[in-house]
Amino acid sequence: MAGVLQAVNAASNLFAALNTRSGDGGSASATSSEEVQNRFLKLLVTQLQNQDPLNPLDNAAVTTQVSQISTVTGIEKLNSALEALLGSYQDAQALQGAALMGRNVLVAGSRLALAGGQAVAGVNLAEAADQVKLTIRDGAGNVVQSQNLGAREAGSFSFAWDGRNDAGLPVAPGNYSFQVSALRGADKVAAEPLQLGTVSALVKTAKGFELEVGGVGRIGFDNVQQIL
Repeated sequence: MAGVLQAVNAASNLFAALNTRSGDGGSASATSSEEVQNRFLKLLVTQLQNQDPLNPLDNAAVTTQVSQISTVTGIEKLNSALEALLGSYQDAQALQGAALMGRNVLVAGSRLALAGGQAVAGVNLAEAADQVKLTIRDGAGNVVQSQNLGAREAGSFSFAWDGRNDAGLPVAPGNYSFQVSALRGADKVAAEPLQLGTVSALVKTAKGFELEVGGVGRIGFDNVQQIL
């Protein structure tokens, strides 16, 4: 019975070693799943050849070990497939990012940059709203202009400000901020302000590619709400 335990323990050690190396990426692993399988089979055959006739190798133990080695092999193949898929995804991200270079995008934020008598920003509504109210403030927090953007469907949309205050007079160019509130009947609707930024660079990080957006910083592709 000691021979059986040795076989089980030796095989378990092989599985543990393979799992550890697979978790490290497996690219520099000196022991592949095929090598582990060969060593396991040689060990198993040796145990079968030298087993005690009065105390033979337990069938359940053999079946369990064979099942485990198959599982480990399957996991390694799955990891390889996922790595290939991730590589393809990152390549697609790079192409998508290259297409966004120099483009204006809407991302989460409340900055409103006024230049040339015009500023553009956006709103993301969680639900359809009967009315959406916009409030623009200067650097000191004073209200410059308030306006109703009307009824809107759920999702993101952009709006333009002509750079005039409530009295219809033009204000100085620069950075302003804005707030949005939305109602559906008497109920509030979640409204997220979206600020405008220009994609200036595509940066590769450990997590994949990110976009460098002027006035915002680095963001992920999923943070882009709208491309203008």
